[in-house]
Amino acid sequence: MSDYWNNRVKNLSPYIPGEQPKDRRLIKLNTNENPYPPSPKVIEAVKNAADESLRLYPDPECTQFREAAAARYKVKPEQVFAGNGSDEILAFAFGAFFESSQKGYKDAPVLFPDITYSFYPVYANLWDIPYKTVPLRDDFSINIEDYKINSGGIVISNPNAPTGTPLPLDDILSLAEYLEKQKKVLIVDEAYAAFGAQSAVSSIDKYPNLLTVHTLSKSASLAGLRAGFAIGNEKLIEALCRIRDSFNSYTMDRLALAGAKAAVEDVEYYNEINRRVIATRERVTAALRAMGFNVLNSSANFIFIKPPKTSGKDFFAALREKGILARHFNKERIADYLRVSVGTDDDMDKFINVCGEITGEFNANNTK
Repeated sequence: MSDYWNNRVKNLSPYIPGEQPKDRRLIKLNTNENPYPPSPKVIEAVKNAADESLRLYPDPECTQFREAAAARYKVKPEQVFAGNGSDEILAFAFGAFFESSQKGYKDAPVLFPDITYSFYPVYANLWDIPYKTVPLRDDFSINIEDYKINSGGIVISNPNAPTGTPLPLDDILSLAEYLEKQKKVLIVDEAYAAFGAQSAVSSIDKYPNLLTVHTLSKSASLAGLRAGFAIGNEKLIEALCRIRDSFNSYTMDRLALAGAKAAVEDVEYYNEINRRVIATRERVTAALRAMGFNVLNSSANFIFIKPPKTSGKDFFAALREKGILARHFNKERIADYLRVSVGTDDDMDKFINVCGEITGEFNANNTK
């Protein structure tokens, strides 16, 4: 705390990202990065963009990137918003579509699950937006009927994080229809949709209150580039632009714009590597279940696991001791689970072997 902080800063509880270890001897399975490299076309595009034009400001409208994304998803460029990763876009969306409690909207909170991406409550608090968390079912699935109440809008991650569980498109559209009657926005965070969930992009023309948010960090292997986009009705995109231009009109630099454009255009390359991620995910899921782990069905590039005969905290520590870094959330209901990113086949073979060693130790010693 500092005497120079305002009350907004004093009351914030910032998002804590996954650990980025300096020790590269660890097998890093904690932040859902794609285990495969970006498309060679992306690398070439970034190299070509690294020229004397860097002295000039980038295109504030991100035109070429937006046009490429529009062509891929069969929408109009005016229905695409580009930003510095999906986190930035989500922050803009909270500011654009949800009302502050100071405006007298305390009785219409924004809704999102009690177990989901932990940045959502941070955004709400930053913008002073009232929110309510809706409990997942015991199996960690979403019951959409729980969301059909008076609200200021809804945010859903599909598939959900950190559980990896998908929501059927019919359920998403049912929520969009319900909220449209209230003239409220449904934000669908599709950060992991490429790994098995149904995208809602094809329904944006039918539901003018539906905004889908996408990142190139996961499915396009570009976590280090910082690029994302949103797709929705032109009026929703205009609202995002108004928020962006009240902060910084140049949210994406020239190198990021070049790489992002090349990434959304190279569909064949990314479809292939993501098929490999999905195949590895299913193989690892089966192997862990055979060892007695509870593994949720996942449509993401990670799995959510509960180890047998020990706590999530102890299993996390045991994995790290053996050189594997996973993600543990010390939160009610999920404290005994770990989120494990899907790595290369070699990394996941090592992970499976280490899991067998650790569970054997716990079973033999029966001390934890």
